[in-house]
Amino acid sequence: MNHFDTLSEIDAANVVRCARTLLRRPLLRSDGPDGELLSLVYRHRAVLQDLFAGLLGYRLVVERRFARLYKSGPGNDDTRGVLSMSPRAYAYLALTLAVLTGTGRQTLLSRLVADIRSAAGEAGIDAPDDVSERRALTAALRHLVSLGVLQETEGSVAQDVVPQEALLTIDTDLLGQLVTGPVGEASSPERLVELAARPGPRGVEHAVRRRLVETPLVLYADLPDDQAEWLRRNQRKETALLEQAFGLYTECRVEGVLAADPEDYLTDLSFPGVSTVARLALLALPDLLDDPAEDAPARHVVSVERLREVCARLVEDYPAAWSKQFTDDLDRLVAEVTELLRRMGLAVPCAEGWSISAAAHRWLPSPDGDPEREQPEPVAVPQVPSWSLFDEENVS
Repeated sequence: MNHFDTLSEIDAANVVRCARTLLRRPLLRSDGPDGELLSLVYRHRAVLQDLFAGLLGYRLVVERRFARLYKSGPGNDDTRGVLSMSPRAYAYLALTLAVLTGTGRQTLLSRLVADIRSAAGEAGIDAPDDVSERRALTAALRHLVSLGVLQETEGSVAQDVVPQEALLTIDTDLLGQLVTGPVGEASSPERLVELAARPGPRGVEHAVRRRLVETPLVLYADLPDDQAEWLRRNQRKETALLEQAFGLYTECRVEGVLAADPEDYLTDLSFPGVSTVARLALLALPDLLDDPAEDAPARHVVSVERLREVCARLVEDYPAAWSKQFTDDLDRLVAEVTELLRRMGLAVPCAEGWSISAAAHRWLPSPDGDPEREQPEPVAVPQVPSWSLFDEENVS
């Protein structure tokens, strides 16, 4: 059954708007970003719950204060994490959640930090009290503050957890909704990652559709054979469905399918972008894709030396166009450029360096004009009249 058949045109548009918001903010709070839409989500909760369960196999919980969309885990794909969170920060986030479950409604920051370090020791995790560790721990705590799970009642969580006291209030309702993986079923961290990434009730259909909705680019070569075959057979139907339900437009190519959001709302990773790294990555693509070393029609193999050469040339050709913090450290710049392309699904590491997807041709920049071929505009030359002042005189 089509989820929109019984809805008016206005209600259908509102359901799509709510669905897009929940995909972007799976923990939607009335006092958080886009919180003004929570009342609309609550009004259409039944349709939204059926929509997510039917199309993606996701569970949606809607309360007056919040809505929680339980997405699947990314498995071993590390490109979908919070950009400001390092792997170490994620470790501290897990430890913090474990500690908060037995803390109560309020706690002092110093007590929370001590309990987290104690939990790390019990888990066999080394947690020294140095600058890098404090920054990772702070990133985890700041993330929980941004989600509304921790509220800074008095004082605040400083950027590097300096020894300043703060009183934190814990939203236990949100805390209970945060973890999506089946922790009770997992016998190890690896097993938890595997269980959290299980496909929905419809197996291949849910697995592929989740990939289309959650990742920028889905390549047939990256899918199991049964999923790749299903996607090839259902390309046209999925194109119409994703546009109707989530406002996504798909581009189908030989190597795979790209689901694009014309409003650039459903992604926290913009490409092309305005940052130094994003612009350099965009301008580097023509040289990287023209490299003759190609291992398959869908991939171009590029060495790290070639990447460094291309980035260095762009920095040298346009020195005033880039942020100095990157141009002073070319190794860091190359690493940031390749990481951006990797997160976009356009590059994967390989033995020879990096393998660039042919799908990156979609983003090849087009110059506004060719200076060598542009002809100067013709200069208007005043015309000399063929008559003279004496033509009007009658000479007898």
